[in-house]
Amino acid sequence: MYRSEDDYFGRESKLSLVEKSGVSSGKILLRSLSPSNFLWKKKKWGVWWKRRFHLATVKRWLLIILFMTILYISYTTYKTQSHPVLYGLSRGHERPQVTYRCPTLSADSHPRKLTDHSIPTAKVRLDPKVLLFAETTFSKLGRDIAELLVYIRMKYKVEVSGKSLPILTNGDKGRFGVIVFENYTKYLQMDKWNKELLDKYCREYNVGIVGFMPSRDETYVGAHLKNTSLFIDTNVKLKDAYLNPSSGVLRLTRAGDIVRGLLPNEPTDLWTVFTPNHTTYEPVSLATAWHQATDEQPSSTANSPLITVIQDKGEGDGIRRVLFGAGLKFWLHRIVFIDALSYLSRGRLSVSLKRSILIDIDDIFVGERGTRLKKSDVEAILAAQERIRAMVPGFKFNLGFSGKYFHSGNEEENSGDDLILDNSDKFMWFGHMWNHIQPHLYSNTTQLALDMGKNKDFAKEHGIPTDSGYSVSPHHSGVYPVHEGLYDAWKKIWNVKVTSTEEFPHLRPARLRRGFIHRGIMVLPRQTCGLFTHTIFIDRYPGGQSKLDESISGGELFQTIVYNSINVFMTHMSNYGNDRLGLYTFESVIKYVQCWTNLQLVTYPPVTLAERYFKMHPDEVDPIWGNPCDDPRHRKIWAGNRTCDALPEFLVIGPQKTGTTALYTFLTMHPTIGSNKPSPDTFEEVQFFNGKNYFKGLDWLFEIWLENVVF
Repeated sequence: MYRSEDDYFGRESKLSLVEKSGVSSGKILLRSLSPSNFLWKKKKWGVWWKRRFHLATVKRWLLIILFMTILYISYTTYKTQSHPVLYGLSRGHERPQVTYRCPTLSADSHPRKLTDHSIPTAKVRLDPKVLLFAETTFSKLGRDIAELLVYIRMKYKVEVSGKSLPILTNGDKGRFGVIVFENYTKYLQMDKWNKELLDKYCREYNVGIVGFMPSRDETYVGAHLKNTSLFIDTNVKLKDAYLNPSSGVLRLTRAGDIVRGLLPNEPTDLWTVFTPNHTTYEPVSLATAWHQATDEQPSSTANSPLITVIQDKGEGDGIRRVLFGAGLKFWLHRIVFIDALSYLSRGRLSVSLKRSILIDIDDIFVGERGTRLKKSDVEAILAAQERIRAMVPGFKFNLGFSGKYFHSGNEEENSGDDLILDNSDKFMWFGHMWNHIQPHLYSNTTQLALDMGKNKDFAKEHGIPTDSGYSVSPHHSGVYPVHEGLYDAWKKIWNVKVTSTEEFPHLRPARLRRGFIHRGIMVLPRQTCGLFTHTIFIDRYPGGQSKLDESISGGELFQTIVYNSINVFMTHMSNYGNDRLGLYTFESVIKYVQCWTNLQLVTYPPVTLAERYFKMHPDEVDPIWGNPCDDPRHRKIWAGNRTCDALPEFLVIGPQKTGTTALYTFLTMHPTIGSNKPSPDTFEEVQFFNGKNYFKGLDWLFEIWLENVVF
């Protein structure tokens, strides 16, 4: 039976009246507690709540959700900024510690004996150039070899194996100092005429040969290598590589430790190993066979040393060789290859053993709460700096500061700011931007100079040195592509003589980064180390700690130091707080470099460093301007008043008396074609690419166009 809502409330009212008056009414009470009546009440209460729910509009619910979201974000942000350890170290991981110890280095170690491959009495009749025989123009190992030669700045020429030999001499002078075969079997299988010609050249000019054994589908055991006293086993899995400390090939490379684990190779992790049968051969690098764990007892020869790189001293045919049982995927092979070039060219193709290292810490005083340095972090930096200085003479961290953000943290972080200033004499310093704004965003040079002046005033007030002659702009903005206003302000306020950037000519590939000089300011190439602003906690590092350790232990960071004579590294203040990844990374990699190489590390002030760089590389003094529109990164840090549409779309090139003036005149008659302004000296000719105008930069090129040009 259907009952209205009024009836429902009416019955409830009657029941209340009965109870209040004290009248006994068992029927009424019984009826109100009966199961059917209970279901009826439950159903009616559902109708009531349903109507109440519809009274809350969608707008009200949206406001509630929005309020709760803002409250959650605010709470999370506060917790993250105020208690970063709660969200970092307390999650179960520990701050990484420098634990690497080189087994062959100790306080009582004897001085290192450096090998000199040069022969003073030998006549210099060779160009310091490598002749590389690649299997094809697209072969992987051939590209790896060529890229490594570019990295260490060695000249080379590539030829495809199987074709006729290039011209090997120029008069009585040899054109190549070392011959490299990507596939050594191509050398062994050369036709008689070409092989005899190449061997004669090698003997006459004391030129050696580097050979790489290719991966094979077939597995050979004890196979004889044609025309040699060598036997090879192929498709062998190896582990635990180490070097022969008495090898005459090693110069840069040092037999310092054992590389534990499975050894990599391409396309599979299978190697070729050598067994010599003549005294002319000597092992350079060795390893042991890798066996999959089984229930069977390994044989007594399971851990016998296997030769992976072997030296031929030339006792048999007068030609010295170094043969590799795998390619360059294994990092140790890469530095042994550099030594092989030096050994086989008798020192003519050698790299310097001196390495300069400068570690910049950008963004001092800049950062949100939770990413800034505390007092304990600063103390750790000072302690690590002393330990590194024991390995790298003259070492000091180079701090770049933005004074506007001084004392912008919590109480603990502000005490860290104070401790940095209390120890300002223990660091090198350079001025960052006062407000950390990218310089290319300034269209007014006067305002840019005023902001720089604020940073300099802050430095004077707090005892920070202002005479380093060095500066770096945020995100390398304005350095390249050049923003002339930045160079003007730098010279006016800071008397800057040196800066650095990772953007010239491009960020990638890193091996092609170079320096240049513009308007008297020396621009050094800057290197990255795998640490960025957001890499604060080790468990959040991309790939985890194993990825960072891989870069340190023979990987990208290690090789960057090995390949570059002068290294300027970019890091950020946030890398030295919380998990202190900056300290862990550099102290570890320096120890690894010292263990595995004979490199001599040193730190110089930036101006001295730049002077040494351009003395070593005088060919880099003059800049080579690129088109900023061809690189997305360059477009982002190009001056705001410069657009790609304003660049010339075509050039008219021609010698004198060939009608270029007439063509220029006819083109300017077209209503949608604009030309450059006539010059009082060269008339319609721009002459941008001559020395005088070219070194004025792209900004000068923009100024010569007519204001009414339609593109």
